[in-house]
Amino acid sequence: MNSKSVKAMLILSAVLAGAPAVHASSHGSAPMIKDDAKKEMPAAASGDMTEGEIRKVDMDAKKITIKHGDIKNLDMPGMTMVFQVKDPAMLEKVKAGDKVRFKAEKAGGAIVVTDIQPAK
Repeated sequence: MNSKSVKAMLILSAVLAGAPAVHASSHGSAPMIKDDAKKEMPAAASGDMTEGEIRKVDMDAKKITIKHGDIKNLDMPGMTMVFQVKDPAMLEKVKAGDKVRFKAEKAGGAIVVTDIQPAK
């Protein structure tokens, strides 16, 4: 082998040897950043209340129908839908036509209203 071939092989070996380390370190840290961001995002977003209007209160079924804006923490667009409530006592504080602000979260495969307040 001549010296050019040896240099080329050494350079190629060094590049290839470093490639897995670069690949591993770039992918090794990226998921941690994503996971950390995901953990922090719902906590911050869950503090947001969504504007809505009560369409129906069903005391027997312990459900409430709300026409609402975007629910950011659930990545849900505005619509009218039926929700379960975390505490049935919340239903006694509202009636059809009321403008409200509320929090909703996924719980046990359902979307549940966890807090509801009169709109200000």
